Amino acid sequence: MKRRDDIRNVAIIAHVDHGKTTIVDAMLRQSGQYRASQLQGERILDSNDLEKERGITILAKNIAIKYGDVKINIIDTPGHADFGGEVERTLQMADGALVLVDAFEGPMPQTKFVLRKAFERQIRPIVVINKIDRPDARPEEVLNEIFDTFVELGASEEQAEFPYIFASGRSGFASDDPKATTGDMRPLFDLILEKVPGPEVDLDRPFSMVCTTLDYSEYVGRIAIGRIATGKARRGQKANLIQRESTSTGSISGVLVFDKLGRVEVEEAEAGDVVAIVGLSSVEIGDTIAATEVTEALPRIEIGEPTLSMLFTVNDSPLAGEGKYLTSRHIKDRLDRELESNVALRVEQAEDLDAFKVSGRGLLHLSVLIETMRREGFELSVGKPEVIIKKIDGVDHEPYEYLVVDVPHEHIGPVMELVGGRRGEMSRMDVKGAYAHLEFLIPARGLIGLRNRLISATQGEAIMHHNYHEYRPFKGEIPSRANGVMISMVRGQVVAFALDNLQQRGIMFVAPGDDTYEGMIIAENARDDDMVVNPCKEKKLTNMRASGSDKNILLKPPRELTLEIALEYIESDELVEITPSKIRLRKKQLTEEGRKRSSRSGKKVGV
Repeated sequence: MKRRDDIRNVAIIAHVDHGKTTIVDAMLRQSGQYRASQLQGERILDSNDLEKERGITILAKNIAIKYGDVKINIIDTPGHADFGGEVERTLQMADGALVLVDAFEGPMPQTKFVLRKAFERQIRPIVVINKIDRPDARPEEVLNEIFDTFVELGASEEQAEFPYIFASGRSGFASDDPKATTGDMRPLFDLILEKVPGPEVDLDRPFSMVCTTLDYSEYVGRIAIGRIATGKARRGQKANLIQRESTSTGSISGVLVFDKLGRVEVEEAEAGDVVAIVGLSSVEIGDTIAATEVTEALPRIEIGEPTLSMLFTVNDSPLAGEGKYLTSRHIKDRLDRELESNVALRVEQAEDLDAFKVSGRGLLHLSVLIETMRREGFELSVGKPEVIIKKIDGVDHEPYEYLVVDVPHEHIGPVMELVGGRRGEMSRMDVKGAYAHLEFLIPARGLIGLRNRLISATQGEAIMHHNYHEYRPFKGEIPSRANGVMISMVRGQVVAFALDNLQQRGIMFVAPGDDTYEGMIIAENARDDDMVVNPCKEKKLTNMRASGSDKNILLKPPRELTLEIALEYIESDELVEITPSKIRLRKKQLTEEGRKRSSRSGKKVGV
């Protein structure tokens, strides 16, 4: 075994919004390999529409930068806990990691999650304290907090002696001085070369690698991406594809290495290189690709289990038909395709043949999938998110989340009351300037719908983050939605006259001119029971004119329902109807008689 000095494989890991993609932008711009026209805008690697709109990284991406004689393969990973599956598999390709931490916020839940994974993989972390040009930055305190986090996570003595550097990705500089305000990224490049080891390689053994990421091209089909573990991969060579239950032989029609923002084809690549292999049409994530003489698979990627599930079903509402893909076969084919690359996802056929139980790592993980399907022209209905309960030693266990809330001091009371009411237990409380930093352990069930209530209770000033912690014994019932809803009794178009009367009794979800149908939820009731109403009722016209009868109608704007808000809002007898242009709420049983019959029978209303 020997180490390669001409290459470094580095993952960039951090909590959401701590500046991973922005610091990659600065490294790209200062590498001297690109024209200005190639690097337009901000967050260059956040390339798909959802990433640009939300300002978050969803998919891990590979790029390569040449610094002197050394090629640095950089893997930009998502920061949100729900996309932890992306982080877990991409760390397989790295020898070192840049752990970015905000100079004000300090280590957050996802920082701890990714650090734990890095320690398991024996990856050497370099700590980058980013955003030191923030007015409220406290870099030295944050450095001490990071050391405490390393100790808390059981870092070895060698790992606890971590190298660190201060930086501002937006301003494009890195420095050993926490008070620096100018400079460039060279100190960070130098630290990577010095502290991240080159990959250990064995060129004498036959070629082998694990597929950690899948890409797809209309021209060549599936492309397997991973780091070569041993030997050399050559274009045209025969290779074994060792899958979970079978082995087949194929031919490698192309070997590509990462170069700048893209990939270039090469005749051969050797151990330590991150490559894209073309030609194996049935390859899946976790499979071993190896020379024909190799029959033993390399260790498969182990990904954490899903914690949340939803029912995806065909949209059978009276307004269905807007989408391009409507049937259960369309939905099944799309979910099967998603399973090929989304390793943290699970799909099972439900009892109803038109429905599928889809399980993922959290609400955002599943809502990004739904939003992507919606933009592709799919139409479907989705049920209430439910946590996955496990039996451990005969006792029901449920997933717990590690919740962090930063809130101004005057709003601590409402936060404690809301989280406590959902079975949350405080584990820590600190002061960070004008904000209180609260840490809780809370059942994952208690988080569904909590964000909107927290934001309302704190006038929009609470900042909330959470991450999966562990399974613990089931904690008992958690209060459901306090308010009932208003349900339309007719099909038609919403009328301003009807809303004028109804808005005194609740918060509207619809505006005049919107289409509605029997069983559709049009508003939140101010009381705790459901109310059946007629939002299409028009004013009776007579040939007599009465004083005051022509008053102006002033309507409050309706509450805007984003996909995440709608999924958090619904109860178990309700659905979110999703079409390419609309998100509507509805009851599973559309008729009032059907709802009464199901409540009398005591059965769970299901699809």
